[in-house]
Order: sequence, then C-alpha cells, then structure tokens
Amino acid sequence: MTKPVQPLPAAKVLEQQFLDIRCRLLDVAATMDRIGRGDGVTQLKDDHRLEKIKKGLSVLLDGSSSKAEQIQKLFSLEYDASWEIPKPRY
Repeated sequence: MTKPVQPLPAAKVLEQQFLDIRCRLLDVAATMDRIGRGDGVTQLKDDHRLEKIKKGLSVLLDGSSSKAEQIQKLFSLEYDASWEIPKPRY
C-alpha cells in the first residue's frame, strides 16, 4: 500500500513560487498596458477575449477554491458531441 501524498504547506508553496507568480503577473500587467496604449483600443471595448481576461482576474481575487478549474472552464469551448477529430494532412 502506498502512502498518500501530502500537499506542501502553504508557506512552502508561497516561498517556492513567489518569484514565478510575480513574473507572470508583471507579464499580464505589461500586456494589458500595451493593449491600453495601442491604437484602436476603444474598438476592443466589447471584445470577448478581454472580458474573459477580466473575469479570470476576478476569479483570482475572489475567496473561492478551484481557481485553476474555474479559469480553465472560462477559456474552454463548450463540449460539442458532434465535433469530429481533424484528419491528418499528410
């Protein structure tokens, strides 16, 4: 019988991941700044992609669990039972 894997303590996870998380947040912030300064930004007011990004950021800030699952679902297509697997092109 194998011993169940215990999750790392929260403080250890934060210690190990802090700089990587900081880097990713800075990358998102810089990208949003570039979008905000770009020509035609007003045309993106109702862009569904920006709306999903904003919803994803709000998921990160709310107190709920399963944040990764919620964000994955936010950016995923709905299941389509009639979807056909693409055929190889060779």
